[in-house]
Amino acid sequence: MPDTTTPDGTGLPESADYGPTERTVPSRARQRASYDHETVHSILDAAYLCHLGFVRDGAPVVLPTLFGRVGRRLYVHGSTGSRPLRAAGAADPGLAVCLTVTHVDGLVLARSAFHHSMNYRSVVVHGTARTVTDPEERRVALDAIVDQVVPGRSKDSRPADAKELAATAVIRLDLDEVSAKIRTGGPNDDPEDLALPYWAGVVPLARGYAAPVPSDDLDPSVQVPDYLTTL
Repeated sequence: MPDTTTPDGTGLPESADYGPTERTVPSRARQRASYDHETVHSILDAAYLCHLGFVRDGAPVVLPTLFGRVGRRLYVHGSTGSRPLRAAGAADPGLAVCLTVTHVDGLVLARSAFHHSMNYRSVVVHGTARTVTDPEERRVALDAIVDQVVPGRSKDSRPADAKELAATAVIRLDLDEVSAKIRTGGPNDDPEDLALPYWAGVVPLARGYAAPVPSDDLDPSVQVPDYLTTL
């Protein structure tokens, strides 16, 4: 009998690696692909914005949206009037989607225009999105989405009330078909181009946070919480 005590309820241990499938093996630079669970989860956990792709009325659609991870599941939320969220609940077994997350870590400038590139970390997830109806799972999912953006924030804000929950839909995407892809290092110039008089190297990029700006109507006695100062 599978273990169903895992946080996400899938019964699969979070430490299990993801096996490659036809859809998760890249056609180019296969050596950059990884199916290691630590690599995949670390890339997901360092982000809060994803792009959700699906087919609507025979045409592809890609939407940027926030997400949260709980174990081997991803959660996305939105208005109950949202087309993809309605489709995830109306179809059986759900809505076929492709979800991606990308970090750009550096601009790679080569001597030749052809070999310019980027250093990046990315995850691609294929699967079927399903509407979450269980009240407890919805609560866990919404807290996870809030904490994905700012860890610790869900415990330091008013939870959604009944009216807000009624207007909010949540979909779940199990991490079954998953792959990570990573590029690091400098440019890969051809040997015959190494003597060309053009600068080559990497311009590193990093995400940063400025000092929090309080709301105009914030009570002056309310201090900046520790979880914001640690960002």
